[in-house]
Amino acid sequence: MLERHEIEAFLVLAEELHFGRTAARLGVSTARVSQTIRGLERRVGTRLFDRTSRRVEPTPAGARLAGEIGPAWERIGAAVRRAVEEGRGVTGTLTAAFTGAAAGQLLAGAAELLRSREPGCRVVLREARPGEAGAWLREGGAEVCLAAFPLEEPGVVAGPVLVREARMLAVPSGHPFARRAAVSRADLARVRVLPEPPGATAAELLTLVGAGEGVLRVGAHTRRYHARPDVAYVPIDDAPPLEWGLAWRAGAETARVRAFTRAAVDLLAASER
Repeated sequence: MLERHEIEAFLVLAEELHFGRTAARLGVSTARVSQTIRGLERRVGTRLFDRTSRRVEPTPAGARLAGEIGPAWERIGAAVRRAVEEGRGVTGTLTAAFTGAAAGQLLAGAAELLRSREPGCRVVLREARPGEAGAWLREGGAEVCLAAFPLEEPGVVAGPVLVREARMLAVPSGHPFARRAAVSRADLARVRVLPEPPGATAAELLTLVGAGEGVLRVGAHTRRYHARPDVAYVPIDDAPPLEWGLAWRAGAETARVRAFTRAAVDLLAASER
């Protein structure tokens, strides 16, 4: 079995391709890194790096080993960090992203409940433009976000469904559909359904609806949070409900994320009693 210091030295050198920078990152001497790599090569029975006075490059065997060990080592590190967090309790700062007033209100309630349960945990809420939240999760701008399911973001994991709401059609207030009690999905073939380009806000799209540019599929919460004299909301009676829930980056389900998810679930359960 390889020792921890051997794995760390090997993986950092495979990334840095420089003994001095590797030593600086590990907080040891360059001679110690060189000695560790030589010992590792003796143990595995082959050269892992080609090194000259000018460059360091992994051999084919070294590149394969780094590709196989690296992801597993990252998962081990993440598991250890989660165990440490659980042992210490829920502390630190959690950043939660949302899009729109309804989502912000829900997350604000969950944040308040979490703070009452875990005084050592601070929650920061950030409003994202449509389409931004997934990138924030992947790039570290947020730990968790409220998103519509099913998710189409690579590397993002869905939590439990928190909200199910009826689907509605936003139409100009003078449109014939505005006088109907409901429409069907078949009716959508008779009208122009507006596309939803990345970054477009609900206010922008509803302004187009009010101007007669088309109709827009929305969730029922839009009628409450975006009431407008130029737009009417009509239920789509044969459409499945729209589902919302929390999401986070794969491999980043920390104790804070789990505690925040529990708070959101409990908040909604209490509101339904």
